[in-house]
Amino acid sequence: MHRFKPCLRFAKSTAYRYYSSNRSFSPHNLETAGPIASKLDSRSVVRFRGPDTVKFLQGLLTNDVRKFSEPMGENERTSTLPTPNLPTVSVPPMYAALLTPQGKFLYDLFLYKPPKLDKSSSGPGSDPDQSFELFADVDATVLNELLETFKKYRVRSKVEIENVAKDFSCWQRYRGNLPEKSSSTEEPEAASVGWGAGVDHPGESASCGNNLGWQWFNDPRLDSLGFRGIFPSDIIPPLIEADKETDEQNYLLWRLQKGVAEGSTEIPKGEAMPLEYNLAGLNAISFDKGCYVGQELVARTHHRGVIRKRLLPLRFLNDSGEEVEQEVAPGSEVIDTASHKKAGTVRTALGCRGLGLLRLEEAFKGSGALTIQGQENVKVEAIRPDWWPAEWFQEYQQHSAVA
Repeated sequence: MHRFKPCLRFAKSTAYRYYSSNRSFSPHNLETAGPIASKLDSRSVVRFRGPDTVKFLQGLLTNDVRKFSEPMGENERTSTLPTPNLPTVSVPPMYAALLTPQGKFLYDLFLYKPPKLDKSSSGPGSDPDQSFELFADVDATVLNELLETFKKYRVRSKVEIENVAKDFSCWQRYRGNLPEKSSSTEEPEAASVGWGAGVDHPGESASCGNNLGWQWFNDPRLDSLGFRGIFPSDIIPPLIEADKETDEQNYLLWRLQKGVAEGSTEIPKGEAMPLEYNLAGLNAISFDKGCYVGQELVARTHHRGVIRKRLLPLRFLNDSGEEVEQEVAPGSEVIDTASHKKAGTVRTALGCRGLGLLRLEEAFKGSGALTIQGQENVKVEAIRPDWWPAEWFQEYQQHSAVA
């Protein structure tokens, strides 16, 4: 398995082309490349196991974790392997967050329930007495702190919280031209990698890895982000073609172009307001589930209906409107040169692309007057993502008209 390697160092913020044989990737042709895959070394895996798992997480997280314990409808099941195997039954993963009691962001989690076979099969998950478990894909940089926080909340709940980062790895599979809304039928072989009771091994499809039971799922935030999954660390996930494994920086660039932050650095821990970082639009928040830690502020802000600042994709340009790969540091202030006021802050950056938390009134003036404080030769273009719900922009326009 060969990896794409950067042709230049990222420390200079100029390396945006990755080579496999004679192929290269940039912010422009990444949209048409693929499918490619990245092992996410920035993420780790935690396992929650025990009869109180769902109840425990339901009282803490922003999303409705009860879905993992409810019977699934036919439209929630993944597609089946094109082999003689009996079909697997899999619950789609869930994106969620843990907040402070004051409603500020702490950690994001991708939750997975291991798949199981139908009653006539045997394999993990088929034993009704087996302890209930969920796996969580979490930010590796705050792993120990995250574990301590969850254990602090555990009290007498019957749930084990384990670091299984040595046994499992997180992966993302993505490509250009993915729609904002899709279904597993568009790439059915990526939807299921089932357990193998009575498997016809010679007849296994390319979607089946060495260890059966781990799957690619549509990214629970946006279908256009591609597919995400947790896999045993000692295998290469299925459907990763030769020379198509690429550096995680390509995945970062992919997210920057989509306007999606991830982890407790890009979404500042203890500071970020979940709705300003678009977590509602990324399917991380349920407004119907009832109480959870920090719920009061989130609900009040949501029902008030006006979000004046949001996280946006940014392009860094020169005076001629050409993209510049000049280094812009996270934390840099974005200034409106017309009013000389601060419009927002760059949250993360990679060469000519970035993410910024900006006031919408300043971001969408269309005057081309945004620059980086102290780097006035770098112009900033804020982009409205295609996946944004229409009402978000309408809320901004109505608020601007009233103002």
